[in-house]
Amino acid sequence: MIMIGKSVPDFTASSSKGDLALDNYKGRYLVIYFYPKDNTPGCTLEAKDFRDLYSEFTAHNAEIMGVSRDSIASHSKFECKYDLPFPLISDSGSELCNLFGVINNKSIFGKTALGLVRSTFLINPEGTLIHEWRNVKAKEHAQEVLDTLRASRS
Repeated sequence: MIMIGKSVPDFTASSSKGDLALDNYKGRYLVIYFYPKDNTPGCTLEAKDFRDLYSEFTAHNAEIMGVSRDSIASHSKFECKYDLPFPLISDSGSELCNLFGVINNKSIFGKTALGLVRSTFLINPEGTLIHEWRNVKAKEHAQEVLDTLRASRS
């Protein structure tokens, strides 16, 4: 599992916008946010908030990518429905989820089960993890990430 202050190992992944690799983002900040499922209330709110702030992120030399274990087909529909300008990675084999340590016990309708815990990671232009948010609430989270990005650039 990666840790703050450590380099994030390169990875390749399939996304709604084609295959991509972490190395393609060198020289830019990268926000990777993990979310449980397409088209659910919290995940939709979070995606729309990142969408609405996207131009501000890019103005600060940052890109965004969302990750869940949903299929590319599901991601493509979700992206189209909400006009998301950033890629959504399909991590059906949980490789990225395991790398970032976001599969944990969580309470779902009063039962404990393993699931993807909403988490976000900020990687600097050199590929080092500089901030993480774990077990976050969707509401206003994108703004918090943007505020942290701004502070890290000053």
